Amino acid sequence: MIPKIDSDIGILAYTTDFLGCGGIIRKQKEDFNVSELITDKSHSRICSESGFAVYKLQKNGIDTTHALDQIFRRHGIRLKSLGLKDASAITEQFVFTTHKTNKHIEINEQKYNLKKVGFTDKILSKREMIGNHFQIKIDGASKKLSEFREFDKILNFYGYQRFGSRRPVTHLIGRSIIQKDFAGAIDLLLSFTSEYDNAENTKLRKTMSDVSKYPDVLKIIPKNMDLERIALKEMIEHNDPIKAIRALPLSIRRFFVQSYQSYIFNHTLSRALDAGEELFCPQSDDICYSKNGELGKFENDPLQRLAVPFVGYSYYKKTRFHYYIEKILDDEEITHKDFFSKEIQEISNEGGFRNSSIKCDNYNVNDNTVSFSLSRGSFATIVLREIMKPENPLISGF
Repeated sequence: MIPKIDSDIGILAYTTDFLGCGGIIRKQKEDFNVSELITDKSHSRICSESGFAVYKLQKNGIDTTHALDQIFRRHGIRLKSLGLKDASAITEQFVFTTHKTNKHIEINEQKYNLKKVGFTDKILSKREMIGNHFQIKIDGASKKLSEFREFDKILNFYGYQRFGSRRPVTHLIGRSIIQKDFAGAIDLLLSFTSEYDNAENTKLRKTMSDVSKYPDVLKIIPKNMDLERIALKEMIEHNDPIKAIRALPLSIRRFFVQSYQSYIFNHTLSRALDAGEELFCPQSDDICYSKNGELGKFENDPLQRLAVPFVGYSYYKKTRFHYYIEKILDDEEITHKDFFSKEIQEISNEGGFRNSSIKCDNYNVNDNTVSFSLSRGSFATIVLREIMKPENPLISGF
């Protein structure tokens, strides 16, 4: 049986035969560790003189966006990251300045610290972030854990955190934006309730479903609902949902649309798997990634990896996945062209391609702790989902 939360985000199947070891992850934050990996070439460029300052941001209990925002507000340093790490783990990642300097500072706060690494002559790019290494304790796992061997047969689904985990709404907001239902997007942001959320949040969101109560809610809304606070203020002042959406941070506006694209991608993999498509080995006429991550046509190279379209306004139709994608878009009552937004142009997304399967390296089990490395954009929770086969992923710590 596929858990309901999985089907909510478009994951409709398991791809391994392993029966599952059960257990719980994230019983403590210390049980889930993530370290960012960059290329050897990037490491070699880091020197000790001057240029763009590079740091390692270590954090616990706060996501990357909020950590960098706090650093800017408290210390006046604007930093960029190569990727986003969520709050439910101990994480370590590279961050850097976007202006040249010969100064470094070190910061130690309760939820994060910033340690100097060095300087580079040019800004680090996302292409230089090759992946993440994970070390994860599965509390209460059965002895079957040591028997898992199918780490090369896991599809590259987007994981729960992409959609909001306990409140899987980000893709629904993205759908409303793409469908030009901007009022609906704001209503979802403020008042969408989830069976997985806590009673206090649910009660507050039900209050926010009444527009006349917006001023009252603004007085009591908790600090952690910062996006909701921004939207409420804008709606109270202007009653314009487009203005309210554009008042949100650019990264968040784009994230909503990307989450919707991720939902479509998950559905594409699920439908193609159900139809019996080969998803782990590329076939003739497929689009593939080379060992260097470059896109190209199938060349019968064993190091090539199958690429599946990630729908946007420049969606490439000439693949064997178009049949499934076209049906999904019809069901969603949109076309690929809708991913270009005239009203909010900055959220427009041309789409692209994504690996069909997960490349899981350096897999190791020590007692009830697993460790492995994944390439950029792949989710450890999707690997753990196949290992644990949880009956209720959210209760199991996902």
